[in-house]
Amino acid sequence: MAQSNNSIKKILTVAFALCIVCSVIVSTAAVALRPLQQLNQELDRKTNILSVANLYEEGMDVESRFEETITPRVVDLRSGEYTDEFDPDTYNAFEAASDPASSRTLSGDQDIAGLSRQENFSTVYLVGEADDPEQIILPIRGQGLWGLMRGYVSLKGDGNTFVGITYYEHSETPGLGAEVNNPRWQAQWEGKKIFADDEAVAPAISLVKGGASEATEVDALSGATLTSRGVTNMLQFWLSPEGFGEYLARFRDEVSPGEAEDADVELESEGA
Repeated sequence: MAQSNNSIKKILTVAFALCIVCSVIVSTAAVALRPLQQLNQELDRKTNILSVANLYEEGMDVESRFEETITPRVVDLRSGEYTDEFDPDTYNAFEAASDPASSRTLSGDQDIAGLSRQENFSTVYLVGEADDPEQIILPIRGQGLWGLMRGYVSLKGDGNTFVGITYYEHSETPGLGAEVNNPRWQAQWEGKKIFADDEAVAPAISLVKGGASEATEVDALSGATLTSRGVTNMLQFWLSPEGFGEYLARFRDEVSPGEAEDADVELESEGA
């Protein structure tokens, strides 16, 4: 005799079968869509890199533009030198930071960005000629109010002047800390300086309340004190010798051929 639709055994059997079918469908969809998800993640990464360098335009072919203008290189953060040990197209610094073999533990005094561990190598992105870039794009991350914030900063080839800043991952409060992605706030960064003078080693860039008045100051986010402090801390960490400071020093020390020629012309004019 057929079981009643209200029997416990029949209900459990149907529920179990439904769970199995749904699990198979979800698992199959996840596996099938994984390559597409990875492609979209890669496209989003390249779009953010182009955006922070002011090279992105709506509707453009991101892949082609990236290949034409951007050169990724892996840098040894301890020495500031490039390395060919890793492929810059596949190296993942974020994953490397969680591996004790490829990272270091940060002490309390060092860890102003709240990272706990830092990778030994990271990827930078050069705009224009790799040997004499127009811009240097650096990945940054650190703790905000509610969690980890990840983004990019773009600097001019002098290793000291900001072109832009963007965040592609954060969990900050909409209308407050989430204003890090407001174009009006981001526009303030162009032309700002990392260091107060040419001899400085420690970054002076910071977010301040009440209106920025110095070349190393940017207006803080209104009503988002802890997010603003997080942005300051992560920038001061990644732009210091603890982060990309050794790497940026090479650009600060270099004088471009054009600048040298201008200096010679001025000296000759004064001598005449």
